[in-house]
Parts: sequence; C-alpha cells; structure tokens
Amino acid sequence: MLAERSARRGQFTLSSGRTSSLYIDARLTTMSPDGLALIGPTALAAFDRAGWDVNAVGGLTLGADPVSYAIAYASALADRPLRAFTVRKEAKTHGTGRLIEGPFQAGDRVAVIEDVITTGGSARRAIEAVRGAGGEVVGVLAVVDREEGGREAIEQDGVPVIALVRASDVVALLPG
Repeated sequence: MLAERSARRGQFTLSSGRTSSLYIDARLTTMSPDGLALIGPTALAAFDRAGWDVNAVGGLTLGADPVSYAIAYASALADRPLRAFTVRKEAKTHGTGRLIEGPFQAGDRVAVIEDVITTGGSARRAIEAVRGAGGEVVGVLAVVDREEGGREAIEQDGVPVIALVRASDVVALLPG
C-alpha cells in the first residue's frame, strides 16, 4: 500500500529541511479505510512482540493522528482499549492552553506514534511534551523509518523504536 499510494520519486524537500529523491506521504495510506484497518492491528501486534504495556498512544499532529486513532480503534475491538491523544506543535493561546489534546493523563504509559521518521525531530518533540505532562514514554512506533538516522537519534536518547516498514522495503516495491 505504501509503495503504491504514498511513495514518489523526484526531488523533494522534507519537513526536516533535507532533500531527497524519495518522498513518502504516509497519510495517503494512513488516512484510507484499508490503511487504517491494517495499521491498527499491525501496531498492536508490534506492541505485543516488543512487550510494550501502554495505555495511551499519540504523537505530533498531523502525521501521528490517523495512526493513533487506528490503533485506539483496533484496541477497542481487541478488548484492550488504548486512549489516543494529539500533541500540538504549539500550546494553544486560548482556552486551557494545552499542548496535548485528548484523554491523555499524567502517569500514562505511552507509545509515541510517528508516520515517517527521518531525523526523529517530531517524535522527540512529542516525547518531550509527554514527559513534560507527566507521562512515561515506553517507545516510539513509526509506520516508516526512512533509515536516515532518526531511529538511531531517538534510541540514543534511551527510547526504543519500532518501525512497521523501512524506506528500503517501500523502494524495493516501486516500479522502475
């Protein structure tokens, strides 16, 4: 699905500022019905294999949002409910002024979610927000690891990372 829908060859500037001949817009997969239906149970199985006991999932908006919601929905169907939350890029300047939205609670054991890891910057910002709000980060789950050092940067911070696929897996399935 990712190779078919989300990967493109060309010249692109990534959110990290890096340039690349490969762009993976995972949202084209993660926001589709069959993508959501696949990602939720796949992520739960990955948590089980890693031994991650979490009660909430979420990450930096917008990439993490559909993945987190897919996991939360799949967890309800599996009768082991996990709550989903969203980390804003900046705290609201009105209302409660929250940086984390949704049913996140201090003390939650959290899997930070990322659609695509490149440098690890988005996941690291989410980790900082979760810890700042009293959560415990168990690990980071990414749909795609671009294999450009982000995973290693997060792991150097002492946070384990699971990637459902690597960019090289996606590239191997691209035509031409």
